[in-house]
Amino acid sequence: MRVQRESTLHQMTWFAHLFPVNCYLVEENETLTLIDTGLSSSYKGIVQTIHSLEKPLTRIVLTHVHTDHMGALDRLKQYYPEAKVYIPRRDARIISGDRTLDSHEAQRPIRGSIPKRITTSPDVLVDNGDQIGSLLSIAVSGHTPGSMAYLDTRNRHLIVGDAFQIKGGLAVAGHMRWAFPFPAFATWDKHTAWASARKLLHYQPSLLAVGHGSFLRQPEAPMRAAIEAMTVKYSFTLSN
Repeated sequence: MRVQRESTLHQMTWFAHLFPVNCYLVEENETLTLIDTGLSSSYKGIVQTIHSLEKPLTRIVLTHVHTDHMGALDRLKQYYPEAKVYIPRRDARIISGDRTLDSHEAQRPIRGSIPKRITTSPDVLVDNGDQIGSLLSIAVSGHTPGSMAYLDTRNRHLIVGDAFQIKGGLAVAGHMRWAFPFPAFATWDKHTAWASARKLLHYQPSLLAVGHGSFLRQPEAPMRAAIEAMTVKYSFTLSN
């Protein structure tokens, strides 16, 4: 496991050169918030990093419910029973076994690996605009119907799950990068993901932190370029 730090944000990475999987610890004044839990094998590294920071873990927050983002949830909840678990409301339906789509959603099958057995129930269902410590939740449907990003309002660090990827080349969810195709394979609806990526630009992030890839500082121009590349490739418009 590799750990990198940018101010109050700690990125933990497994399999950095092949299939990088990231989780994040956000330092508050007295506590820690974990964003995503990685694969089941990520458990020990997360616990070690929390111990090294000498602050209690009080929140476990998910960006979405794919296995590589919540695989260690059950074990971490057992180890930190006082930590509240925050799961996006729309994606909570998916892990309960409900894969039906709402009438306003793209009528495409939900894709990607979903854990078959999760015993941990959410303490809080996350909606767009919720404040979680220093984090503002932002709905970024597309990779999954209920994907969420989180903006640290103190420094504008933006943690986006798989709404963007950096490994294989910066891209919006669903825009294939053959050097690292897995996020695209697992994306539910490309057009919805594109619209969500456009939305994220309005928050003027100072740092982009993704599920797969390293930190990207001053990311607005590269994000715009990635959105434009997807616009051209698929001839997307807001009226599609």
